[in-house]
Amino acid sequence: MSAPLNVAVVLLDSLNRHMLGCYGGTEFETPNFDRFASKRATRFTRHVTGSLPCMPARHDILCGALDFLWKPWGSIELWEEPITRVLRHQGVTTALVTDHPHLFETGGENYHTDFHCWDYLRGHTTDPWRTYYDPSWVGAPAMPAKKGGWWWTKAWGIEELDRGYDRARTFFRTEEDYPGPMTMSAAARFLAEATPHHDRWFLFVDEFDPHEPFDTPVPWAGRYFDEAWDEEWLIWPPYADGAISEGALSEREGRHVRANYGAKLSMIDHWFGQILDRFDEQGLWDNTALIVCTDHGHYLGEEREGRDIWGKPGVPQYEPMGHTPLLVSWPGKPGGEVCEALTTNVDIFATVADVFDAEVMQTTHGCSMVPLLTGEADSIREWALGGVYGGWVQVTDGQHKYARGAAGENFPISMWSNRWSTVPFGEMGFPGLPVPDHRAWLDKMPGSEVPVIRQPYQPGDTLPLWVTVNNCNDRHFLFDLDIDPYEQENRSGESGAGDLVDLLHTALSKLDAPDDQFTRLGLS
Repeated sequence: MSAPLNVAVVLLDSLNRHMLGCYGGTEFETPNFDRFASKRATRFTRHVTGSLPCMPARHDILCGALDFLWKPWGSIELWEEPITRVLRHQGVTTALVTDHPHLFETGGENYHTDFHCWDYLRGHTTDPWRTYYDPSWVGAPAMPAKKGGWWWTKAWGIEELDRGYDRARTFFRTEEDYPGPMTMSAAARFLAEATPHHDRWFLFVDEFDPHEPFDTPVPWAGRYFDEAWDEEWLIWPPYADGAISEGALSEREGRHVRANYGAKLSMIDHWFGQILDRFDEQGLWDNTALIVCTDHGHYLGEEREGRDIWGKPGVPQYEPMGHTPLLVSWPGKPGGEVCEALTTNVDIFATVADVFDAEVMQTTHGCSMVPLLTGEADSIREWALGGVYGGWVQVTDGQHKYARGAAGENFPISMWSNRWSTVPFGEMGFPGLPVPDHRAWLDKMPGSEVPVIRQPYQPGDTLPLWVTVNNCNDRHFLFDLDIDPYEQENRSGESGAGDLVDLLHTALSKLDAPDDQFTRLGLS
């Protein structure tokens, strides 16, 4: 078995593990993910999220450091290097192919800059690509649909939002015009046309599908919904804990939203097949590792505590959200194998760094998966930590998962950053974080001598949306996933729970987590 010369990482946003055929899903068709898993890849069965949501997860993968304990969402900091910066100095060609708008918004605006080249395919979700609706649009191929703010108006009373995609979709004329198909096609072209010109290369495909909007043309539209539907399509899902149980969403509407996710999943699976085809045609399996991953899952009505969950509301990272797919092909390693070792997203960074013998200047938190792939080890970590800034923090040993909310009012809490470019929610009508004020002082990140602004917050301050709506105060959950994979039995009151509380304390200590996190969580 030879070490790969090159690495391609394909991240598909909001890719639900439990809905992929290769992980036992039967609801939707995913023939190309299944083909990859059975013929070329090792299927990891205990891969979990780290920092959430979107940009924090990409920080895990490109910088290798969990950041949710220090900040909510933001750019690469002065004390950090992305893997691409180091690879550039080592003569490795790096390329980004993406339709992910957050990479080009405040809070994500410097992740792409160290790639040798980047190709941004326009029009997805919040992308400010067009300023007007195409007046020649006649409803094809895009189905008439409710605008992106329909749920926010219904649930929060916010004036209806005009999101970028609502305008962009009126310019699509064929399936090939949709952002996901464009991105996969561009990545396939790089594999076919560019890779022969480079001795070593790293490709990062950051594909926003199957993330909402769940918008597809025929033949995908309606593929999994066989009921009559004469209304505008629901392509933007609700974000809610208990939408149906509280009467805000009908069961029929819920089935429609879920079916539209399935259509998007099958469509992007189809276009992912282009990447597999290029690997076949170019003979890349012999010298290139292909890693398929996601940032997190997406709730589509799964029930916990008797309530249906949608989107990414402020609940713990239950299995549909936090237990994610990971498929890795490795030169010389047969496909169809299974790895049951515990892994998490910072381990993807560590694996890429291991392949290229790269070191970054910041403290990182990952463990290379190379020993798992080469058969030298059957485990690389004893626990994995994850969570959302100001919300739930959880730890797992692969079998047990312990999620802990804040004690009391969710304070003290502080943000650590020298860029202060975070939380781009302006287009949704939510205020961003205020600039640092007189309460801030200079501290240092673990492993760094660079002074960092540490801004404390207190009740009444403007905080990120997921801090204020997470409903985590004084709540704890412990699940034994081997016997309770659907998380219906909270064992946090049992005698053995203390061991998991100790494990969480140990994990936070190993990461040199801020002291206010211990206080906030009642672990001091």
